Amino acid sequence: MATTDLSAYKPLDINNADEMIIGIVFSDWNGFVTHNLRDGAIETLKKEGVLSENIHVFEVPGAFELNYACMQLAKTKKYDAVIAIGCVIRGETAHFDYVCSGVTQGIKDINLLTDTPTIFCLLTDDTKEQSIARSGGIHGNKGIEAAVTALQMIEFKKAVK
Repeated sequence: MATTDLSAYKPLDINNADEMIIGIVFSDWNGFVTHNLRDGAIETLKKEGVLSENIHVFEVPGAFELNYACMQLAKTKKYDAVIAIGCVIRGETAHFDYVCSGVTQGIKDINLLTDTPTIFCLLTDDTKEQSIARSGGIHGNKGIEAAVTALQMIEFKKAVK
């Protein structure tokens, strides 16, 4: 079973994390992966000082729905950052390519069209084993990396305003 081991994680130098509000949207599809990514992101945000009540978590059915949900959160302007978490595993059809491309372009569009940093944490792996390895396995937990990226982008936004 994958874990959200934070033992190797080095804390950031974040100011006022307790005032930040972070939205996390995760896909329930491939939940054996996305739940670990979500948990890694949440644990990391808390470790950095974001209050539990300021981490708002939303579940959507699949990866393609991440775009809509993240855009709705970004448009509210109440979130300092939004993290999109999903997992698409290659199958026998071109469906993989369409979903991966659509979600990638959608998250990019949210970043260009809104003032809310929206972080891309979509695993696009060839096999279930590769996804497990990146959601708390031998390749770490990309949810942790997404949380760190969200905090860094919030700090970037503050610095340029």
